[in-house]
Amino acid sequence: MSLQESLNRFKQQQEKCQSTLSSIAARAAPSKAAQPYKATPSSAPPKVIASVKFSNDTERLQHINAIRKSPVGAQLKRVIDLLFETRQAFTPEDINEACYVDVNSNKALFDSLKKNTKVKYDGKRFSYKSKYDIKGKDQLLSLVRKYPEGLQVVEVKDSYPSVLEDLQALKAAGQVWLLSNMDSQEDIVYPNDPKVMIKVDDDLKQLFRGIELPRDMVDIEKELQKNGMKPATNTAKRRAMAQVHGVTSKPKPKKKREITRRTKLTNAHLPELFQNLNVPDS
Repeated sequence: MSLQESLNRFKQQQEKCQSTLSSIAARAAPSKAAQPYKATPSSAPPKVIASVKFSNDTERLQHINAIRKSPVGAQLKRVIDLLFETRQAFTPEDINEACYVDVNSNKALFDSLKKNTKVKYDGKRFSYKSKYDIKGKDQLLSLVRKYPEGLQVVEVKDSYPSVLEDLQALKAAGQVWLLSNMDSQEDIVYPNDPKVMIKVDDDLKQLFRGIELPRDMVDIEKELQKNGMKPATNTAKRRAMAQVHGVTSKPKPKKKREITRRTKLTNAHLPELFQNLNVPDS
C-alpha cells in the first residue's frame, strides 16, 4: 500500500470518529437540559455556627455558692429569719428553694436547727417557736393577767407579728400598763384588771403623802433596799462615773416639804396608781 493510500484511509477514520462523537453529543444534550441543577459542594453557602451563650444566672449561682460556703451560724440565722418572717412550716427542700440553704447536705446545720430553742421540728418540717404560743390580742391579754408582778415585753414580742401593736392597743384601752425598767431599758407589761379596783381612805392617802423622804437619792435607795425593794436608780454609781469624767453635781438647797398637788411622791414612777385619787387642796 502506497503512502498516499494510507493517509486517505487515516483521514476517513478520523472523519468517522468525529461524526460518531457529534451524534453522541447531540443525543446527550436534551437529557442534560432536563435535569435540575444540583449545586456542587463547593458552591453551597457556608453553614452559620450559633454562638455559645453563657447562663444569665451566673450572679445567682455565685450568690448561692457564697451562702452554702458561709459559716454554719450565718446559715442558721438565715433559716431562722425565714421561719420568723413567714411563720410557716418548711421541709428542708422548701428551705433550700426559699433561701438557698441546703439543710440536708449540712449535718452540723441540721443538728443546730433541731436543737435551737427558737425552732420546732416535727420530724419533717421546721417552724418558728416562740416562748409563748399566743396568736392574737385576746390570748395576749390572758397571758399578761397571769403575771400580776409584770411580764417583760421582750419575752412576748416575737410571739406573732403584730404583738407590739396589740400591746399598745391594750394600753390605750386601759387593760394593761406599760412601764419601762430604768436599769435594763426594757418595757414591762402589767395587767390592769378593772375587777380589782380599790377605794383608798382619805386618811391613808394623807398618811402616805405626809411621809418625809430623805433628800439624798442615795439614802432613798438604801431605805428601799432595807425594805426588800430594788431601786430603779443607782445614784452612787452614777455619781462615781460623773467624777471619773470630771462632772460634779451641785447640791440642792434644802426646802421644807409641803403637801400640795405638785408634791413628788415616793411612787411617782407609777402614776397610774394615783389617777383616781383625790388630793386635798393646799
